[in-house]
Amino acid sequence: MSTDSPDQPRALPERPNLRHLRDQAKDLLKSGGAESLTDAQFKIARLYGFASWPKIKAHVDSLEEIGQLKQAIDSNDLPQVKDLMTRSPALHRAPLGYGKNGPLTWAAECRVPWEPPSPVRLAMAEWMIDHGSDVHQGGDGPLMRAALFGHRIPMMDLLVSRGADVNALWSGYFPILFAPCETVEPAPLKWLLEHGANPNCPQPRPKYPGTALDYVIGTYGRSPQLAACIDILLEAGGTTKHNLPPVLDLLRGRLDSLAQHLDADPLLLHWRIPELDFGVTGTRRLTLRGATLLHMAAEYGNIDAAKMLLDRGAEVNAPAAVDGSGVGGQTPIFHAVTQFNDGGLHAAKLLLERGADLSIRAKLPGYYERPEEVVECTPLGYALRFPGPAHHAPNPKTIALLRERAAPE
Repeated sequence: MSTDSPDQPRALPERPNLRHLRDQAKDLLKSGGAESLTDAQFKIARLYGFASWPKIKAHVDSLEEIGQLKQAIDSNDLPQVKDLMTRSPALHRAPLGYGKNGPLTWAAECRVPWEPPSPVRLAMAEWMIDHGSDVHQGGDGPLMRAALFGHRIPMMDLLVSRGADVNALWSGYFPILFAPCETVEPAPLKWLLEHGANPNCPQPRPKYPGTALDYVIGTYGRSPQLAACIDILLEAGGTTKHNLPPVLDLLRGRLDSLAQHLDADPLLLHWRIPELDFGVTGTRRLTLRGATLLHMAAEYGNIDAAKMLLDRGAEVNAPAAVDGSGVGGQTPIFHAVTQFNDGGLHAAKLLLERGADLSIRAKLPGYYERPEEVVECTPLGYALRFPGPAHHAPNPKTIALLRERAAPE
């Protein structure tokens, strides 16, 4: 085993074990790489970037304690949580939970087990707050994670009663109100607004600027509850940069109002809307910029809106606008076939029934974590990439449908 000091220390395993580190030191001594066991332990500590053996031992011991605490939280073992955190008060600040904000954040999220907060879990969170956990850890991380789903409202009640701020910025940039907007959850959204959250989130934020209404429209989730969330925010005085009545009517499922706009101006059927900077989902960066109302109906799985648009003369193979670098030109079916969990299957079937062309190729944005990536493909080729078989939510039914129609890649 080489113990030459590298420029970059070796990373510890995800779950380091002190016995394994001791064995490494003994092996180093036996191989002649150290003059004594103490020297070998020192060299192993330096190998992993620690100044001494006591330093690495203390670090590994703390990780073992953190693992025990996480297990106690996950199993709703309140006595064990009390025992661990009483013996080691530093555990109140342990790197647990989303963003490693702390154990209170992990307890408040109720992710393991996935269930509404039980009386024991609520008592656990309350005990943590009373004995040293900061309810504002990470920028009110506990409230942000509790606000993701409606069944966690009892936890939100507890946290706010103990001082959590409904207008906090998690991590300095993410308003708490954005949490239920991201998951498209009306109940916690309404609860936060009723408890004083500002729908327009006025604090300056270089990252994720805009209002809650902007955010819920632009979130990656697709849900039939989107209309309810938009209505709740509008009723609370929410504003949006997407203040285009036909667009909002389609997103809200207000087809009577949308029909009135189309009656007044039939050219709206062919309108390519440059302002639509939302629509990202399925791990792809494709938005609706320069797309038509039919593209939007396909993106959001609004079958009734899509039928109405098609019946009135919308072109099923209308290409979106192409930008100066040649990216764009996708037809509505590209949006339908790249949703999470086969979420666009029904829209894809409708578009195919109305004559969607599966041989069209377009240059389109690629993976959302590779901003410069552009891919050129057919609807099937795009569907195979996004979400794609390597993702946790591939689209087997959508892929099968396209292959049944002899779709080219």
